[in-house]
Amino acid sequence: MATAWIDERLADRGSDRTGEPEQGQVRPWATVLSAPTTEGTVWLKATAPGTAFEVRLYGLLVRVAPDRVLEPLALDPERAWLLLPDGGPTLGARFDGRERIRALTAAMAAYGRLQRRLEPYVEEALSIGVADMRPVRMPERFREALAAVATVSEERGDAEGLEICERIAPLEPRVTGWCERLAESTLPASLDHNDLHMWNVLPGEGGEVRFYDWGDCVVAHPFAAMLVPLGFVQRGLEVELADPRFVAARDAYLGAFADLGDPAELAATLELACRVAKIARVLTWDRALRAAREQGDEIDPGWASATRIGLASLAEDSWLSPV
Repeated sequence: MATAWIDERLADRGSDRTGEPEQGQVRPWATVLSAPTTEGTVWLKATAPGTAFEVRLYGLLVRVAPDRVLEPLALDPERAWLLLPDGGPTLGARFDGRERIRALTAAMAAYGRLQRRLEPYVEEALSIGVADMRPVRMPERFREALAAVATVSEERGDAEGLEICERIAPLEPRVTGWCERLAESTLPASLDHNDLHMWNVLPGEGGEVRFYDWGDCVVAHPFAAMLVPLGFVQRGLEVELADPRFVAARDAYLGAFADLGDPAELAATLELACRVAKIARVLTWDRALRAAREQGDEIDPGWASATRIGLASLAEDSWLSPV
């Protein structure tokens, strides 16, 4: 069925498939096929119900920022299928070492500018089905994350996970305080990619970049988007958070918001947003676990541990995430 759909969509474009499709990544939240065609390799992404919004979200992204995403060759919102052209090597595949960190820093700055363009479209994104992780909702989301980790831990007989839940539950007043302070921020909500790392960025000529794999995207405080990439920056540089090289990477992103606050205020808000964003990451991992259970798949131990590790990180001094 998927192959026939690819062929039909290619025919609509006057193109043909030149070889058999190959099974790519298979995950509970999405399956990927690639196929050679007369216009190059194409990729079919079939999303699961929990990430089906990604197909409609691409329609919004292409309309608002066609220069920052791959333009789909075809969309089927009813089937939740997405046909994309090949975007070339990812940033992570093209660079390594310090050059990779420099490229990621530039991509973070570009993502900040993209968020500014997307600010007026938050309500549309929510109507599409993007999860609402805005600060006012995060106390509720904290309780959901706590319950999710407890459920998985009980199912797997994970004593460590249950111990983490007992240890983190009393932090609810502190977490609620973080959320309330963040809700007072004057920065408007935008799209948090929620998995912005080197392998979800496609570098182009002249330093231009495009972003893809939007299935984890949420609507949140914009600075929440830095939880993942700044974690990669710190680990890649092997430095403390006060190191000038790390601060420079952070400030490259904050430059997109320079008109909305003084640098110290923006930096403090970013740290707070990243602390709160850890909750969304726990729920993203939990969605993967639920999809695996619903499909009868074996649960990857890494996914199961990611939920409790992410929850436990709320008690850590660092505002960055270990997962």
